[in-house]
Amino acid sequence: EVQLVESGGGSVQAGGSLNISCAASGYSMYCMGWFRKHPGKEREGVATIGSDFATRYADSVKGRFTISKDNAKNTLYLQMNNLKPEDSATYYCAARAWGGVCYLAAQQFNFWGQGTQVTVST
Repeated sequence: EVQLVESGGGSVQAGGSLNISCAASGYSMYCMGWFRKHPGKEREGVATIGSDFATRYADSVKGRFTISKDNAKNTLYLQMNNLKPEDSATYYCAARAWGGVCYLAAQQFNFWGQGTQVTVST
């Protein structure tokens, strides 16, 4: 069974930084990613990383967020810098075992964490 457990969310002022983590257990995943959901909106892709460490980012976070992973620790990270109030959302870790391009498409991921809240105040 695959389990994804996020941690590191919290509150920060605009312009600040947060690093959220996702501890994965179970078998190896081909793609991992971060998605976020604003209240009343659809879940949106933030960043993905493949088994080859290739990364993809949403335009809204490029240059501010960095996705990375430590295979030895089975942990996925998202370093978020220069945070904006519109980054406030519940952030979810996601993974899938099958190959292919790791698009920012929630429907392509079949394992999900419970989410961690990020709140950015002005």
